[in-house]
Amino acid sequence: MAEYILQILRSQLMVMLSWGFNSPTRLPEDHGLAFKVQGYKYKGWVEVIYDEGLDTFTVVLKKTGKVVEDVYFDELVNVFDSLVERTDDYEERVKNEYVFTA
Repeated sequence: MAEYILQILRSQLMVMLSWGFNSPTRLPEDHGLAFKVQGYKYKGWVEVIYDEGLDTFTVVLKKTGKVVEDVYFDELVNVFDSLVERTDDYEERVKNEYVFTA
């Protein structure tokens, strides 16, 4: 299951990398994946737990205890991005942090 979750996240690799994704760890009995992020909105450990009965995922932000249940595989990247990285002023923050010169 951990490999499957990684495949889903890697389907939008640039988005995944924008979270500062690192230290992926298989959860016990391969029920999911834990990893660290350094996003604009959240920094710390995250868990993605698979619910076989519902065929959905539960996302847990360990530091805050925030839980998002019933996430389908095709929503996983967007849910993470909204929890970890995306802010109302995201474009401006990126522009200010990364000065691009030609």
